[in-house]
Amino acid sequence: MVAYQDFVALSQSGDSEARGRAAHLAAQAYLLHTGPADEHAALYAALIGFLDDPSVRVRAALAYGLLHTVEAPRPILLALLQDSEIISRAVAQYSPALIDADLIGLIRKTGLVLLTAIAQRERISARVAEALIARNERSVTLKLLPRDDVPIPMTLLRQLAIEQGLADAEIRGLLLGRSDLPASARLVLVEASVAALRFSRIVKGAVTAPRLDRLLRDAMDSALTAIGESEAVSDAKPFAAELVESEKLSARIMLHAVVSGHVLFFADCISTLADTPREKVFTLLETGSRSSLNALLARCGLGEGVRNLIARLIFHARAADLADDMTARHFVVTALTEELIVEHDGVIPPDLEDAFAYLSEQNVVLARRAARGVMSAFADDFAGDRTMPVVIEPDERLALPAA
Repeated sequence: MVAYQDFVALSQSGDSEARGRAAHLAAQAYLLHTGPADEHAALYAALIGFLDDPSVRVRAALAYGLLHTVEAPRPILLALLQDSEIISRAVAQYSPALIDADLIGLIRKTGLVLLTAIAQRERISARVAEALIARNERSVTLKLLPRDDVPIPMTLLRQLAIEQGLADAEIRGLLLGRSDLPASARLVLVEASVAALRFSRIVKGAVTAPRLDRLLRDAMDSALTAIGESEAVSDAKPFAAELVESEKLSARIMLHAVVSGHVLFFADCISTLADTPREKVFTLLETGSRSSLNALLARCGLGEGVRNLIARLIFHARAADLADDMTARHFVVTALTEELIVEHDGVIPPDLEDAFAYLSEQNVVLARRAARGVMSAFADDFAGDRTMPVVIEPDERLALPAA
């Protein structure tokens, strides 16, 4: 406890450190006061008086005394926001007593220092985030985007993706890292990432053009179907409709969805193309006859050869867990491609050539991934003292040439 006379002596001292202590004491006394109203009013008047102290040290002591409580008087905080940078920055970043209206008003007229401070507040509402991003300060946007706790309206995320994410790799990466990024915006940014890789000197120098085209196409297909699966899990069917409307949905994408285990997205695509309820599509995919599946796929506008191929793929897939088992996917695609080879005596019909080639390419990828899983499991199961079987030394004439 400090006697009133001592407080007055401190507040009138010529030493700024003493006056700073008085300002801090006045702030604490105001916040803890439970006595008569006139005493509370006198403490409030004392706080107002310290706002005009010529020393930054004194005003800073006042600010820090009020900084971390919702009970701090807003008029004093608003005055401190107009003070020197070290004080205004602390109040803008830490004071929980400031409401959205205070912050938005400040955002519209302040400079980068306070914008940055506000972007680092513990809690930021959607309205404040929107106001901050509207200032179009890249460094501020970079502080907001990694924060999953900051709600950013979907329309604004789409706008950021188009206006900044396409050209700015860092912002693009942060947007793609947000779980609330709309699917359509995510797809646009993935396309931009693929395009950037295509023209990267390092990538072009390390990979031949045909292989690069194939790798990037597969990456794009995988990203698209993964986005679609995520949207399908959340019952956000419009993504499949957006793909149809933008003519980005092809038979290859649908094949990739099945082969990748993204069966919910595949069902959404069928539902959209055939204008058939999702529940009915699920029933037909799980238990429908070959003729009923062909009828469903015909309503999707697919050619006879492709729809027969997809129907066969569905029948093979029914017996396997494509969602989680890479080996099962490899088995299904192998069975289908071998079946086609036998059926057509090795001469694949022209209307199936593209789909067959695509499935064959994907099967190589699946085989490699499945083999990695098998070898990893083998190593885990048989780690210890086991040795490889004895190998007969090869004939020197059959030995590979030295590298």
